[in-house]
Amino acid sequence: MNVSECYLIPTSECMVEEAIKHSRFISILFHCPDPHVMKVQLEKVKHRYPNASHYCYAFVCGQPKSTLSSGFSDDGEPSGSAGRPMLAHLQGSDIGEIGVIVVRYFGGTKLGVGGLVRAYSSGIKQGLKILKTSLKQLRYPGFVECEYAQLTDVEYYLAQYDAVIEDKLFTDKVKVSFSIGKGFEQALNRDLATMSQGHLVATFTP
Repeated sequence: MNVSECYLIPTSECMVEEAIKHSRFISILFHCPDPHVMKVQLEKVKHRYPNASHYCYAFVCGQPKSTLSSGFSDDGEPSGSAGRPMLAHLQGSDIGEIGVIVVRYFGGTKLGVGGLVRAYSSGIKQGLKILKTSLKQLRYPGFVECEYAQLTDVEYYLAQYDAVIEDKLFTDKVKVSFSIGKGFEQALNRDLATMSQGHLVATFTP
């Protein structure tokens, strides 16, 4: 399968806590498929860790290295010292749909911009090493119309190619709507044609 058709995503939350020059840094990495999830997680983290000095964050909601659905916040830290380097680490991780919030309790010692970059990056580097992930396959919509007697075989071949059946419409025939990885489209049609002596052909939407 083409590597661009699948990528790693987080399957659970992980946390790394560090004390750096008397400041407390808590880095929380999690699955973030859309910006709304970041907003919800940020509220949860603020409730879990009240009265912190800063709640900096970064997220990549799409495929790894995506810039179309990503963002960050320094939350009052000097510009470029927190959110942007945090985002750079996420985009370089080869993990998609990922977000991170770093909570800082200021300990009285200023770190300077360089020190802040290192501090906000440190927990993310460690967290990425222990973060549990799974492989997400991009799926595209398609459909096939078959006879009632063929439905069991059609469902079997869809399952063989890890397709997800979205709907089944029963009229004089059965219209099966599904989503499937682009790398499996030709193989599915080959098997459907063999099974039906060339009568069944699935149609795919780009």
